[in-house]
Formats: sequence, structure tokens, C-alpha cells
Amino acid sequence: MLRYDSKIYVAGHRGMVGSALVRNLQQKGFSNILTRTSEQLDLKDQKATNDFFEEEKPHYVFLAAAKVGGIQANNQYRADFIYENLMIECNVIHAAHLQKVKKLLFLGSSCIYPKLAPQPLKESYLLTSELEFTNEPYAIAKIAGIKLCESYKRQYGCNFISAMPTNLYGPNDNYHPENSHVLPALIRKFHEAKENNNDFVEVWGSGKPMREFMHADDMADACVFLMQHYEGEEHVNIGVGHDISILNLALLIKDIVGFRGEIKLNESKPDGTHKKLLDVSKLHALGWKHKIELEEGIHSVYQDFIQSAYVKMR
Repeated sequence: MLRYDSKIYVAGHRGMVGSALVRNLQQKGFSNILTRTSEQLDLKDQKATNDFFEEEKPHYVFLAAAKVGGIQANNQYRADFIYENLMIECNVIHAAHLQKVKKLLFLGSSCIYPKLAPQPLKESYLLTSELEFTNEPYAIAKIAGIKLCESYKRQYGCNFISAMPTNLYGPNDNYHPENSHVLPALIRKFHEAKENNNDFVEVWGSGKPMREFMHADDMADACVFLMQHYEGEEHVNIGVGHDISILNLALLIKDIVGFRGEIKLNESKPDGTHKKLLDVSKLHALGWKHKIELEEGIHSVYQDFIQSAYVKMR
């Protein structure tokens, strides 16, 4: 069980996921939080990672460090995504074993599931059929992380667990026009269209695909909950349990941003997977449920976007 004086290492603390974890831990009264930037510690370097763990000896580890990107980046930089993520996972998990870390939580991604798996996606569907090709290298790296935790638990008795979050959004999100995910990309598109008095905003595809979205602060709260209350071998899905169409998401963001023009669907662009909804019954049965609904969450991140993120981009 986490204690308030426990030394907690959050790997990837500057990203959306890692920064949400740090905020949540601090809000709960945990003050002995250990962080390193990628410039200070390259987790792809095995010796550097081992030396860090040997020197600092963290009690608990949240492994949120990863190379991430949207569909275009995943497909274009396939070697980078599989190599860098595998190296980070292998080095951190093995070092945690060597230094007898009390507990580690590895964060994966919902893309680990087969592209044609039944909906909603249950934890048991892992490795039952082929993956979506565009992000297959990233997914394989994340599956390897799950199996590393499972294998170190089985062979050495390490208390290593895994959690698979759904699509996330929140403070410190990526709003880059080429490699961001759909929700932050739409926020930027509608905001810039409003600023420029454009007549319309183009949305890729038919608008019909369904996606589940969770605020990063809810995800972080679920992770801290699992670190305190879950020790099973199987990974746990983290999500809200319901989804929204891309078109309705666009309409919601349009309304929140205050854009008065039209939405034009570009159906020559790909839709991707039609539906990707996580089954979160296991998480609910453990006693945790999300608190931030989508409209409230988008309102808060849009304010964060116009006050800080967008200012930095200009």
C-alpha cells in the first residue's frame, strides 16, 4: 500500500499522462515524488536506467514514459515506435525488478486489442486475432510491456501490474496539426477557424466512427486507485464505458469553441476502426468509476488550450 512518505517514481512526468499522475498524487498528499526529464535520464539507455534505480531506489513506479503519436506518425515512424517503446519498457521493468521495487504500474493503450474484436473490448480479447496495421508496431510494444509485467510476476513474484486507458485528453495534450489525436486536433481546428472567420471546418471521414474519451485526471485517479487496490496478473481497462461519434464530437467542440461556420465531412479520408469501446466492468467491480463527463472535460481543456498551449504555438 502506498504511504505518504513512499518514494514514487513517475516516468514520463512531463507528458499528458505523467503530469496528470503527478497532480493526482500531490493532491492526495504524496510529496516524495521522483521525476527526471528525458534530457536528465534516457530510459532507452539500459546502464543509465539501472544506475538511476540503484541510486534512487524508488518504492513505487508509474511507467507512463513512451513515444506516442497519432495515426500518421505511428504509420510513418514504425521502427522508431517499436524500438523506443520496447527499450523504455525493458529497461525500466528490469531495473525495477533488480532493485526490488515494491510495485510498478505499466500504462499501455487500447490499441493493443485486435482490430476486429467484439465490442466492448474485454481484457480477455488480447492476442485473439490480428492488430490494426497502421499502429501495429506501437501496439506490439505495448503488448510486450503487459507480458513483461506478467512474466516478472510469474517468475520472480514481482508486484507489477498493467492498465490500458482509452483515448485520453487533458492538460499538456498534443495539439500539433500533423500528429495529434482527434479531440485536440478538432479543438485547434475550430479555434483557428473561429479566429480566422472561416466559413467551414473540414473533418476527415464520414463522421460515423465511434470513440471513447476520458479526461487524463480521471485516468490518473484510476491508476493511483489500482496501485493501491489491485494486484492481479491480468491488465485492467481504464475508460468511461460509453462513446460518441466523431461527428457529434465535432459538433460538441464547435459549440464549446463558439465557431459559427459549417462542418464539412471529407469522406475521401479514412475512417479508421468503426468502433473502439473498452469494457470497464472489471474496473467498476473493483470500486472505481470516472467523474468527469465529456462536455465538462472539453470546456476545461479548451480554456487550458487558449490560455497556455495555443500561446506557445504562435
